[in-house]
Amino acid sequence: MEEKAILTDHNIAIIGGTGKEGKGLACGWLKVGFQVVIGSRQVEKAMAAVQEVKSIIGDNMPLTGMVNTDAAKLADIVVVTVPYSAHRETITMLKPLVKNKLVVDVTVPILPPKVTVPHLPPEGSAGLETRAILGDETEIVTAFQNISYEKLMAGEFDDCDVLVCGSSKNSRALGVKLVESMGFTAWDAGPLENSVVAEALTPVLIGINIRHGSSSAGIRITGVKK
Repeated sequence: MEEKAILTDHNIAIIGGTGKEGKGLACGWLKVGFQVVIGSRQVEKAMAAVQEVKSIIGDNMPLTGMVNTDAAKLADIVVVTVPYSAHRETITMLKPLVKNKLVVDVTVPILPPKVTVPHLPPEGSAGLETRAILGDETEIVTAFQNISYEKLMAGEFDDCDVLVCGSSKNSRALGVKLVESMGFTAWDAGPLENSVVAEALTPVLIGINIRHGSSSAGIRITGVKK
């Protein structure tokens, strides 16, 4: 209980948080006691997303909306949920604002219309692209790439696991705690170089969803007990 209280002392900013994944993550963390800021390029869009989230989970939640830069300045955990087409620009914008903070990158490098085919950035993955831009002064983890918005909003946590890759053992440990605070099972999946695996799984899961008329295919780690 004490560990959870310490964890929820963190403020979380969700950059690009007006999309489905961002709003789903906001709901999940708000339900367990975090303070959350939804960021957007336009404050009006951020506030509209705030109202949508509050209509789902209640008006008394510690949630507000700001432009992305103000949201990143305020928080000590910065979560990036932008489409890959905006990824490099967004991370570059964040660089002077996230030194000595934790950046959680949820981005999957998919280029429509080929949403069922992995796209590998020159650096090897979106997570490695983030590290190349931010450098070593910022801790980085990747997570949630294989979790659907539908599962986040419904609170369905027991049939889908989350792989957490990161720039250090400490960053991965905090990333695992952030994921597990919602109720998911999280796994330390190793260094950022391994983030390509989780990212490339997403278009595979999208293809499975399309072929089977679903929207929430996920992954499970078997043969290991936590």
